Amino acid sequence: MFYLLYEWLKDFDIPGLGMIQYISFRSAAAIITSLLITMGFGKKLIGFLQKKQIGEEVRDLGLEGQLQKKGTPTMGGLIILASILIPTLLFAQLNNTYILLMIITTAWLGMIGFIDDYIKVFLKDKEGLAGKFKILGQVSLGVIVASTMYFAEDVVVRERVRNSEGEFVKQLVVDKESGEQQIHFVTKEVKSTRTTLPFIKNHEFDYKWPIAFIGPKAEFWRWLVYAFAIIIIITAVSNAANLTDGIDGLATGTSAISGVTLGILAYVSGNVIYADYLNIMYIPNIGEMTVFIAAFIGATVGFLWYNSYPAQVFMGDTGSLALGGILAVFAVVIRKEILIPLLCGIFVIENLSVVIQVAYFKYTRKKHGEGQRVFLMSPIHHHYQKKGIPEAKIVTRFWIVGIMLAVITIITLKIR
Repeated sequence: MFYLLYEWLKDFDIPGLGMIQYISFRSAAAIITSLLITMGFGKKLIGFLQKKQIGEEVRDLGLEGQLQKKGTPTMGGLIILASILIPTLLFAQLNNTYILLMIITTAWLGMIGFIDDYIKVFLKDKEGLAGKFKILGQVSLGVIVASTMYFAEDVVVRERVRNSEGEFVKQLVVDKESGEQQIHFVTKEVKSTRTTLPFIKNHEFDYKWPIAFIGPKAEFWRWLVYAFAIIIIITAVSNAANLTDGIDGLATGTSAISGVTLGILAYVSGNVIYADYLNIMYIPNIGEMTVFIAAFIGATVGFLWYNSYPAQVFMGDTGSLALGGILAVFAVVIRKEILIPLLCGIFVIENLSVVIQVAYFKYTRKKHGEGQRVFLMSPIHHHYQKKGIPEAKIVTRFWIVGIMLAVITIITLKIR
């Protein structure tokens, strides 16, 4: 909205108006606005939820302090959604395909989570929305994201031109002011399904590789491979975030750390100077995503004001499904999705702990007639609770691990 205002009024020479055109200024405005919305709207929503007795139903799992959380307001994810969407609508370029995709993602998964919470809270059905409908919603979003990234005309990457011998083409460029001569690579903007692959020399992977043997007729199959990968990524990360949201502040803080990391990656990928210096893929128009992720960071950090131990409100599936999905789609859009197992390592560990627990229990029950467990309880944060570690300490230690993984994710840009 404010960027459109700038476009309308830029010819009137209004003092200070020009700042709106800078991504850095609009990102700062987005994060501040997001924090203010969280602080203001959050308190009122919590009061409303308490008044309507919209509280969490807690099953007795034998965890210390668990029953004390009974009745804590849930569906606080509405605070997060509002704190992301409103600043984005105010400060981002709404004609940017990537921004529109993130708005759709936030609203789509927020709606699925809201329906699930509504069924649990208002209809008193502890099962909530059937799992098959959740998966259907996530798969549908995956198809939308994959189709947009694959077919939208303005979704391109800039790559270096090669000659017939496979060597990069270079040209001599003379600076008009200084007369200094520099040699630059010749580049062009192309449609591509390439993404970033860490720890290797070329640093890139193309989804067409598994079906390259088919030849020029592989275009349709190429899209299927790409769409399948995106669907798996969105579904896995979204559900993993949902599993992580089991103790106060864990999913929120972890998401904030991942959001900061993705913001850095988006900024350098959308800045031609930094992209050239780091020798990474330059993605035109992707820098605008910094405004969205700034709102995301503000929303998650602001929500911690109420969600940190002891929590005054829970986000519910309204928030957790949306947070995981946003991180997944954002990584896909900036072509860093292969970094997700590292970047979202906490989510991955939480998810794997459940898979390992269930698989081992079924295996031992089938083999010995009695199921055995690897962990005292899954997801793994409950394992540590069972060992008597205070909830706040578990969350802090998981955050520290998340920060370490975030730093490693960033330095993969140079480690090859």
